[in-house]
Amino acid sequence: MDKKTLEFVTFCIGKLSVLLKLPQQDVYKRLKDSGILYDYIIPSYDVLHTFSSRYLMEDLTDYMREKGVLPV
Repeated sequence: MDKKTLEFVTFCIGKLSVLLKLPQQDVYKRLKDSGILYDYIIPSYDVLHTFSSRYLMEDLTDYMREKGVLPV
């Protein structure tokens, strides 16, 4: 993983942590364990990093709900 992708992943985890009122470690574990981190966020960096912060958070929380790592 290159530096830009790592910074993006860190940004996503931090923003989700604030939005969901969960510790960053918990958000990271949910993303990692569900496959969202390595199967979606990292491979899709080129597209996802162009989204607005608000849209990105909506996209990620919707996907987390689909994967069952957030309540519906």
